[in-house]
Amino acid sequence: MVGLLAFLATSSAALAACPLELAVYGDAESAAEIDFRPTMESAVVTNTFKMMLDKGVVLDGIVMWTEGVARPHGSLMYKCPTGDVTGDELAACTVWEGVIYSSDDQGNIALLPAEGVDAPKSLIFPDLGPSLEMSAAYGANGFSKVPWDVFSLKGCQE
Repeated sequence: MVGLLAFLATSSAALAACPLELAVYGDAESAAEIDFRPTMESAVVTNTFKMMLDKGVVLDGIVMWTEGVARPHGSLMYKCPTGDVTGDELAACTVWEGVIYSSDDQGNIALLPAEGVDAPKSLIFPDLGPSLEMSAAYGANGFSKVPWDVFSLKGCQE
């Protein structure tokens, strides 16, 4: 029993101390998982992540803070071209964009922080499900399970 309690305490502490850039999140429906990645010292992008959906569909995610009223503006993209890309090409492959919020254990809502801090307990992607359902990534040739807007911290990559 003492060993189990020590394991649970260690697991909880490790989860609480996970840096955001290594955090793994999942939604309540188990329709999607989010794996954050280090941004590699980007001057513009503050967070990078992958969203994995069923049928092997992977969306590329980035976060850039807006100017003026600063907000973490997230974008999820599906099969974007690489190299020198136009704004129209980026718009065509973007399946969701919006402000990403975080929440702690007490339900306090905040903005998604940049890398280098402990991962928040939950993330909120407003209107994610409806946006993804209307995207080219959804349907017969894409994913079939639509995630909810709230993701909970599941673990930490090593």
